[in-house]
Amino acid sequence: MCVYDHGLGVLEQYGLTARSSSRGRGALICETDQGLKVIREYRGSVKKLELQRQIQQQVEEEGTLRADVLIPNLEGELASQHTDGLIYTVRNWFYGKECDTRSREEICRGAAALARLHKIIHLPAEEDYQKEPLPQECARHNREIRKVQRFLQKKQKKSEFERQLLEAAGLFLGQGLEVTRRLEDSGYGRLRERALAEGCVCHGECNQHNLLTVEGKPAFINFEKWSFDLPVADLYQFMRKILEKHSWDIELGRRMVDAYSRIRPLSREECENLLLRLGYPWKFWKLANYYANNPKVWVSAKTVEKLAQMAEQREKWLFFLENLRI
Repeated sequence: MCVYDHGLGVLEQYGLTARSSSRGRGALICETDQGLKVIREYRGSVKKLELQRQIQQQVEEEGTLRADVLIPNLEGELASQHTDGLIYTVRNWFYGKECDTRSREEICRGAAALARLHKIIHLPAEEDYQKEPLPQECARHNREIRKVQRFLQKKQKKSEFERQLLEAAGLFLGQGLEVTRRLEDSGYGRLRERALAEGCVCHGECNQHNLLTVEGKPAFINFEKWSFDLPVADLYQFMRKILEKHSWDIELGRRMVDAYSRIRPLSREECENLLLRLGYPWKFWKLANYYANNPKVWVSAKTVEKLAQMAEQREKWLFFLENLRI
């Protein structure tokens, strides 16, 4: 039985009765006597939940978008401990269609919806929930890639995957170091100060799975990773996931930026920052870090495939970065 099945009984603390339930992405979707709800295990702070609910309410109250708003239990709390000892949250839910990454029109509508989201959600910035400064994050990841590179250089017997990983590490680390240098020389610091002063909020996990269409309206779900950050951080994340699927198509990238900018115009410095984010080898860092933190005896076929795909797409990615004009 899935751990989330045990969470079904937590609905009693909300005065809700489940009529049926089904598993979603790491959650339990329930048809209740008061409409659709979703139950999810929670391990964060209560304060962050309270701010998350304010963000979601801002979206719902504005009216052009939807959000899966957290609901309080009968005691007025947003997190509830169940008899299994785990902490759960309950949110309003709705059935919708995920953003179709094969449809360019739907992708551009998603970029426009993201721009509207960024215009809506603002809160006084709190230090505890500010995203790590980007140059620091990139420098940290560079060190982690270099650590893997040095480990592999010293290793006597390498698998074919490890030889390919070592070869790729030099190429991607060079790109990471260059982006970090350019970030430090850019206007990022001013952008960040301005974003924090304006209370800009990012969704934090902006991909096609968390952007639905519900009864003709765009809906953003799963705000658990929200933070105070530059709005282009979300736009970058949305773009990268999709552009990888479209082999770094320049025209699609331009259309996504245009769709976003028509709703929320991007400054020259924001465009520069977006390009630098797109130019950092995040996917390679993630794979190298996964390798570093897992047993090295066996590497899954999926990991091998990911490395091969990155190597295959590298030239297209670099061509995209050199030729995208926004």
